[in-house]
Amino acid sequence: MITETFSGRVGLVTGAASGIGAGTAKRFTAAGATVALIDIDAVAGEAVAADIEAAGGNAGFFHCDVTDAAQVESTINRIVETFGRLDFAFNNAGITGPMCRTADVTIETWKQVIDLDLSAVFYCMKYEIPHMLASGGGAIVNTSSDAGLHSLPTIAPYIAAKHAVVGLTKATAQEYAASGIRVNCICPGVTDTPMMELWYASHPESRASATKSIPIGRGGSVDEVANAVMWLCSDAASYAIGMIMALDGGLTLGPYLSF
Repeated sequence: MITETFSGRVGLVTGAASGIGAGTAKRFTAAGATVALIDIDAVAGEAVAADIEAAGGNAGFFHCDVTDAAQVESTINRIVETFGRLDFAFNNAGITGPMCRTADVTIETWKQVIDLDLSAVFYCMKYEIPHMLASGGGAIVNTSSDAGLHSLPTIAPYIAAKHAVVGLTKATAQEYAASGIRVNCICPGVTDTPMMELWYASHPESRASATKSIPIGRGGSVDEVANAVMWLCSDAASYAIGMIMALDGGLTLGPYLSF
C-alpha cells in the first residue's frame, strides 16, 4: 500500500462516481490530497464526495461531460480557481460499448466510444497541462486497458480507443518530460468493480471464463489499481516517464494453460 503523503497536493479524477475512479479518489484523499471528482453522474458523484468528506478528506464534485471539450476546459479552470493549483490528474472515464462484430457497429456507437475513451483523454490533457506548467510540473495517469495491449473480438471501437490512449500517452510523455510533467498509463484487466458485477449478473458463465485465462487466477481489486495510480503520481515514481503499466494478473503475457 502507498503510504506517501499527498498533503498539500491537488488532483482530479475523471469517472470518479464509481468503480476505479471513486476508489482511487478516496485513496488519494485519505493520503491527504484535495481531489476534484469529475463525472457526468451528479447523484453518484456527489455521494462519493460526501463519503470522502465524512471520512475527513477534502473533495469537491464537478459535473462535466468529458466528451465536450468546452466543458472540460471550463471545469478544469474552475477546479484550479477553487483549489489554487493542479498537481496530478487521473484521466479514467471510459466505457466498453455494446458487443458486436465490426461491420455491425453503429456509427453512433463508434463515436460514443471513441469520444469518451480517447478524445476525452486528449481534452483533459490539453487543459490540464498548461496549469501544471504554470506551477512547475505535475503527474498525469491515463487509463487504457489490457485491451490496449492485445485484441479481443466484438469490441473493436474499445480496442481501437484503448490502443490509441497508449500511443497518445507515449507521445505526450516525450513532449513534456523535460518540463517536469510525467505522463504514464495504466492498463487494467478484469477488475472487481460494481460494473463488472453487473456484467457477471447478466452473464453468469463469464465469471469463470474471465478468470480462467489469468495466471494469478482472479480479477484485480480497485485498491490494487489505486496503488499503481498513486505510485505513478508520487515522488517515488520520479523516473517513470511514458510507462504503460499492465495491471492484469499476467493476462497479456499470452494464453495461459494450467497443467
